Amino acid sequence: MELLRTPPPKERADAARNRAAILDAAARLFAEHGVEDVSMDQVATAAGVGKGTLFRRFGDKAGLAAALLDSRERVLQDGILTGPPPLGPGAPAPERMAAFVEAYLDYLFEHLPLVRMSETASPGARYRIGAYRFWHRHTVILLDDRPDAEATAHALLAPLGAEHIAAILPDLGEDRVRASVHRLWNAAATE
Repeated sequence: MELLRTPPPKERADAARNRAAILDAAARLFAEHGVEDVSMDQVATAAGVGKGTLFRRFGDKAGLAAALLDSRERVLQDGILTGPPPLGPGAPAPERMAAFVEAYLDYLFEHLPLVRMSETASPGARYRIGAYRFWHRHTVILLDDRPDAEATAHALLAPLGAEHIAAILPDLGEDRVRASVHRLWNAAATE
């Protein structure tokens, strides 16, 4: 079973410039004011584009969040596909699972408001995002010798949902969340 990532389509030069301006403006505004407190109008103004351009390109703030996450997700995906072990190929599945969980949690904690926005835009949005399908496929591959690896992979990824993490993080703190997720994944890896 192979894990592949589809390259992004080519875009016109003016569209690429607008996209870069929008993403730069959104990243800056989100960092300064928080994802929830920035409107699409503010992003369009800061990027120097019309609202129509922004909405046609990204649809809504969740689409904009997903686009901002794309390059960050690709770094993690590249590490999984071609990086050194244990995250990349060449290590036993339990070690790769532990490395993936740690790398994913690093990514999630760093970008929690954006991931939450992209995953909760509509019912089931998390499961339609290409990144989730990638994380799921990777987990299935690592669980390949386990019964019903597909369902187990969904069960292991469920507690990594941004909405869930955002809800429990204030009470448990990052260290306890990390430890509990590692215990869960370790139990699955050594089952």
